[in-house]
Amino acid sequence: MAEARAGGCCPPMDLFRSEAMQLVQLIIPIESAHQTVSNLGDLGLIQFKDLNADKSPFQRTYAAQIKKFGEMARKLRFFREQMVKAGITPLTKPGAKSDIDVDDLEVKLGELEAELVEMNANNEKLQRSYNELVEYKLVLNKVWLSFLLWPSDNHSTVSIVEKLGLLIVFRYVMAGEFFSSALRNASALQKELESQQTGEESLDTPLLLDREILNDPSKQVKLGFITGLVPKEKSMPFERIIFRATRGNVYIKLAAVEEPVVDPVSGEKVEKNVFVVFYSGEKAKTKILKICEAFGANRYPFTEDFGKQILMISEVSGRISEMKAAIDAGLIHRSHLLQTIGDQFVQWNTLVRNEKSIYHTLNMLSLDVTKKCLVAEGWSPVFGSKQIQDALQRAAFDSNSQVGTIFQVLHTTELPPTYFCTNKFTSAFQDIVDAYGVAKYQEANPGVFTIVTFPFLFAIMFGDWGHGICLLLAALIFIIREKKLSGQKLGDITEMTFGGRYVILMMALFSIYTGVIYNEFFSVPFELFAPSAYACRDLSCRDATTAGLIKVLPTYPFGVDPVWHGSRSELPFLNSLKMKMSILIGVAQMNLGIILSYFNAIYFKNSLNIWFQFIPQLIFLNSLFGYLSLLIIVKWSTGSQADLYHVMIYMFLSPTDELGENQLFPRQKTVQLVLLLLALVSVPWMLLPKPFLLKMQHKARHQGESYTPLQSTEESLQVETNHDSHGHEEFEFSEVFVHQMIHTIEFVLGAVSNTASYLRLWALSLAHSELSSVFFEKVLLLAWGYNNILILLVGAIVFIFVTVGVLLVMETLSAFLHALRLHWVEFQNKFYEGDGYKFYPFSFGSVNYEDE
Repeated sequence: MAEARAGGCCPPMDLFRSEAMQLVQLIIPIESAHQTVSNLGDLGLIQFKDLNADKSPFQRTYAAQIKKFGEMARKLRFFREQMVKAGITPLTKPGAKSDIDVDDLEVKLGELEAELVEMNANNEKLQRSYNELVEYKLVLNKVWLSFLLWPSDNHSTVSIVEKLGLLIVFRYVMAGEFFSSALRNASALQKELESQQTGEESLDTPLLLDREILNDPSKQVKLGFITGLVPKEKSMPFERIIFRATRGNVYIKLAAVEEPVVDPVSGEKVEKNVFVVFYSGEKAKTKILKICEAFGANRYPFTEDFGKQILMISEVSGRISEMKAAIDAGLIHRSHLLQTIGDQFVQWNTLVRNEKSIYHTLNMLSLDVTKKCLVAEGWSPVFGSKQIQDALQRAAFDSNSQVGTIFQVLHTTELPPTYFCTNKFTSAFQDIVDAYGVAKYQEANPGVFTIVTFPFLFAIMFGDWGHGICLLLAALIFIIREKKLSGQKLGDITEMTFGGRYVILMMALFSIYTGVIYNEFFSVPFELFAPSAYACRDLSCRDATTAGLIKVLPTYPFGVDPVWHGSRSELPFLNSLKMKMSILIGVAQMNLGIILSYFNAIYFKNSLNIWFQFIPQLIFLNSLFGYLSLLIIVKWSTGSQADLYHVMIYMFLSPTDELGENQLFPRQKTVQLVLLLLALVSVPWMLLPKPFLLKMQHKARHQGESYTPLQSTEESLQVETNHDSHGHEEFEFSEVFVHQMIHTIEFVLGAVSNTASYLRLWALSLAHSELSSVFFEKVLLLAWGYNNILILLVGAIVFIFVTVGVLLVMETLSAFLHALRLHWVEFQNKFYEGDGYKFYPFSFGSVNYEDE
């Protein structure tokens, strides 16, 4: 549980150790069970254990109730979906809390769902009919226009077509030009008929002409036609398939509809074409109908009678108006119903969620043999005992139970969950630690130190107080608007950034601090605290190194003297400074990790870890890298020119050689020999004694002991959480020895690699500084040198974009990840096991939060 949800539930915070936990047992009368669990859900201080783990969900006592509330939750999800579609937002703040009967709510939700489903079905039918009428009107208008332009002797034309026995022309026009082309086609076919009647054939004679039908008028088939609309994208395949299926014995005309129309089936806007297909014979009609069905073409009837056409258009227009009015009235009624639901939706949804979670919890309780009581077990923090007992008494009083709930603490050797009572500031830092692993019960928590060390290591790599101010402004925007943003649905990246707003705030503040030390503001130095301590000897030393400078004032009081920036010796100076500073910080943090392992051993009363883990590790690390840190400080203090690389290398290769000019203090060679000897001794000190001593302890503990007295809760928990306890299983010396050997090798090699890993502080700090300098000099200053306002404006825009995109986004993410690695690997592996599990109490607040 990252954050205490019940205000004021926690004592003064102690993040160094997790809260003391206890296993409690509740014997609850069955008549007050519901009210008891409800009160405990409001309190949020008990993590219930599942005492029915061997039963399936359907075999549990309250399976029917869970099914009922699951159905109610489904109805509420349906209401939410409908409100989202209608653009209605539920009231986020429900009105005054009123007692709602669950059974009445179930009936009401059922009635509302039935009414809404019926309204949706009616609206869907009306909308489909309306869309069909709109399409029908389009077809009538197009085809009716062609009949207006049809010549008066159409009967003679039809008779010619019938004599041909073929499909002729449907005069479907968008304008007179379209009709003229159709008329020319008819004339051409008429001439073709005349030539065939005189026995002449031409190259244009149709291949599928049936001469038998031509010569025998009794076998001629009357033409039919089909009208409708087909999607525009399917028009060409539609026409081609019909032509091939009927072997060319059809005549098809297509014309585009000017605007997309709503398809009655899909309900989406689609671009369509009006089509007319002339055919002869029932077989051709059957084929055409199947093809229309396959292509999703909507067919509509049409008559050749001119008077009926006018009546049909008028009737369809009237029905469209009536349908539109009915749809509008239905939508208004539906909107009012959804608004009524939205006014109480949050209250209903909260009630159903809480009730469902209550019965889920009741299903974790075991029913005693008398079936009059429920037995519950769970973990709770020790400080919450009084509040839990008060909640149990209120539940017994509210449910008019004659017997109260029995509350008792159980003695157990089971490992309790880990619970840190955090707030909105510390929870983000604790999440950083928990992402590596949850602390074992009452193990030393690195989250306390992470609050300071994490933003500080980040700031070392991101040292620029101009960039730090930009980060600070971004963090302040999130913090000022946190009440508004916490209740909104944010995107994944925005939500993650908002959750870490206080981490960003600390990173920004530390970046400003280290930026002032580096004396960099977007790579520009400033004389913030005093003038520079150095000046030129003469006018010719503008591009000189420090050899051309003389010290004329006291040393610059804080941070790097601004005169170093821009000089030819800037890079060697800052490289040396940041590299050595990285080693000092790294060795200090690793020593802190080893010291925390001592506090763990003291707390869990494990003397073996003190003598054979803490002491040799501390000696080994400081004999080598602690000594290196000391040499760095001495060199800075004395101004010596000693080569520390040479000192450290020949400390191993030739420890007895004289140091010469590399000697920093008297008897340095003797000190180095002693430290080297201690480092060599500490390795077998870590490796050999501990496995043998563990074996001896195991034999002594089990020799002649069949029974042992019961221990107190605190003692039993401490024995269980002992990191090296092997008393509950068979002792395997080979496994213990190999395990110890792995840990020893890992620490010895890790001491070297981890120290080198802290050099990333120097590398990323240098990279950030150089990138910032390049962007400033090669973009902004270069644009400034042209003395052109347009070029300057473009340069400023480019500088802003690269600063934000590269330095404030990519560099921030890079420094964040490197600081994360330094904490997880270099710092926490010295003492932190992180194999515990979190405390997840039953709480209505967390139930609603997870559902959101």
